[in-house]
Amino acid sequence: MHTVAVLALDHVVAADLATPVEVFGRVRLADGSRPYRVVVCAPAPQVAGEAFAIVAPHDLSALREAGTVVVPGCSEGAPPPPAEVLDALRAAAAAGTRIVSICAGAFTLAAAGLLDGLRATTHWAAAGLLARSFPEVEVDPGVLYVDNGQILTSAGAAAGLDLCLHLVRRDFGSAVAAATARLSVVPLEREGGQAQFVPHAPPAVPRGSSLEPVLAWIEENLDGEVTLARLARRAGMGERTFSRRFREQTGTTPLQWLLLARVRRAQLLLESTDEGVERVAARSGFGSAAAFRDRFKRVAGVTPTAYRAAFGDCRSGSP
Repeated sequence: MHTVAVLALDHVVAADLATPVEVFGRVRLADGSRPYRVVVCAPAPQVAGEAFAIVAPHDLSALREAGTVVVPGCSEGAPPPPAEVLDALRAAAAAGTRIVSICAGAFTLAAAGLLDGLRATTHWAAAGLLARSFPEVEVDPGVLYVDNGQILTSAGAAAGLDLCLHLVRRDFGSAVAAATARLSVVPLEREGGQAQFVPHAPPAVPRGSSLEPVLAWIEENLDGEVTLARLARRAGMGERTFSRRFREQTGTTPLQWLLLARVRRAQLLLESTDEGVERVAARSGFGSAAAFRDRFKRVAGVTPTAYRAAFGDCRSGSP
């Protein structure tokens, strides 16, 4: 039997904790047997949540016995993970244990050094902070989950469900995973693939940042020519200095920020107008409708037409 240890830390997010307990606990094989044993462990006998407290039946020694360790997220303002927790996670990783994070649990894995040099994700709202706090991690805010083999990370709470089902499929095949998904009343594969729906708001930057005027200018000129050289001149910096400062303050590169800003503009237009795809592409700064469709699907996970069907107020636009 495969043991799944769910690690509970102070200020643990209830949904993140419950998801792996419920998903892995519901799995049944064709003969009706349970392939997973789920245990909840913690560095102390009692863990304080935001509106509750739980008594963890197992201590950190459970990590040594587990085949999979799941690290749920903790709410904003939670204290840093204790050194003993980080040491236990490092030891589990060194022993070959599969380690999974849900939502902000990626911060705990990153603090343990387990994400260094790896692609990882977390909730889109925390992706910039993760990138700034742990520059050795390649943060991808646009996917539901990232499977690096031994180390896996997921985005928001619902994406944690997707990742748990993905692991069931990895371990026991699609039929078992599909049956588990039906018990959870969710699809095994979300329409649109592995992509987060990110709202239009631009990534937060510190108020008073030297980049605020430049970012505002980008937003006002998305349909024009925006180059690194032009942005650097507006900021009064050399291109290399500007690129470094930009990443420090936003957690991403100028090009990626520009592309995401253009996709955000397109999302807004698709939701609020009935303009055709070609017109939306032009107003968002894409050189062609084909380039727009490709970039939009990479970021949003669905085509512009599918996005409008799901989120648009207008239904009469051309496909």
